Amino acid sequence: MTPQMPPLDAVNAALQRIAARDGDVRAWIALDPAGARAQALVTSSAAPLAGLVLGVKDVIDVAGMPTTHNSPLGNPAPAIADAPCVAVLRAAGAIVLGKTDTTEFAAAGRNAATANPHAFHRTPGGSSSGSAAAVADGHVPIALATQTGGSTIRPASFCGIPALKPTWGVISREGAKQYANSLDTIGLYATSFPLLERMAAVYDMAPPSDLPTAPRIGLCRTPYWDRAAPETHAAMQDAAARLRAAGAVVVEVDLPPLFDRLERAFMAILFREGAAAFLSLARTEPHLLHDDFHTRIASRATYSDAEWAEAQDITDLARIEAERLLSGLDAFLTPSAPGIAPVGRGPGNPIFNQMWTQLHLPVVNLPLYRAQEDMPLGLSLVGRRHSDRSLIALGAALADVLGLHRPLA
Repeated sequence: MTPQMPPLDAVNAALQRIAARDGDVRAWIALDPAGARAQALVTSSAAPLAGLVLGVKDVIDVAGMPTTHNSPLGNPAPAIADAPCVAVLRAAGAIVLGKTDTTEFAAAGRNAATANPHAFHRTPGGSSSGSAAAVADGHVPIALATQTGGSTIRPASFCGIPALKPTWGVISREGAKQYANSLDTIGLYATSFPLLERMAAVYDMAPPSDLPTAPRIGLCRTPYWDRAAPETHAAMQDAAARLRAAGAVVVEVDLPPLFDRLERAFMAILFREGAAAFLSLARTEPHLLHDDFHTRIASRATYSDAEWAEAQDITDLARIEAERLLSGLDAFLTPSAPGIAPVGRGPGNPIFNQMWTQLHLPVVNLPLYRAQEDMPLGLSLVGRRHSDRSLIALGAALADVLGLHRPLA
């Protein structure tokens, strides 16, 4: 399933792969073969994403398909129009094949049924479970995700694929379920960095800067380093050694004490903005709303208005400081997840993702492969705001140096 494949052949190849594999992987909630084939027949070969088959996380509207949110409160009626993030890709020639499974409302509650394609007893990560697994297992070459804490980058780490969590606000979130307004971000998955770059380009992200001959990389273990598994410690050490051997300048980055306060601040913002997002469902359909969401509604007792306001101020100050720390670097290198994908269907721990989401910084997952565990494990490149495409280019340049993992054949 290559970008050069004729569009109709690409759709049929995707459907064949899904038929062969999705009984175990369970990445998809709904497929639209007829709609995809009809679009393939009218796709211009000159379009920038011509013939690329697309999966869409089922918290994002696709015209003619329900948006279920993996919830009994999902809308059974077909969406009237594509969400803008979908419309932009479709206008560029991408062919929408269907909706992928997700944690309920991309937030909490019910887990996706999706399995990790590398080991069916392990999670693909959440909440963008189906999108990550569909790309990793070769069903489609590109997919849409979302991230409020770590829901794009962590599944990419667990499934072994390139991913971009863009600068906050650079892709419209209209037509996607809101969870936390100041955190929610549309994410991108692809089987390769060149495809990730093509997707970023059609969203009119700033063009990449020239690649440095000797990249300056800040090794950033974050305040949560003691929560990383041994395989993540080893991956960071190995990556630093490989980068130095290849001529990169690798420096240790110690985040100032202000950053120690970001975890509590993140939770205050997440829960209080989440309470606003789900209040209407708690008032109108309380018996159908999962207890996790009622907990968010009740979060005023845990996070007061004063703490919520302080959390926003702390975050604003940390954004300024993060830009200063990145000013002399091409990127931070930091974990994408505590370790390899855990057993089960839980979404995984977002502790190594949520700070960067909170700071509105772009993040690219570098999918490594840890042979001793026979599972993928990601590291993240984090850049200054609006350096998204430069970050993708840097990731592509580091691929051979770091021995990046390739999706399943």
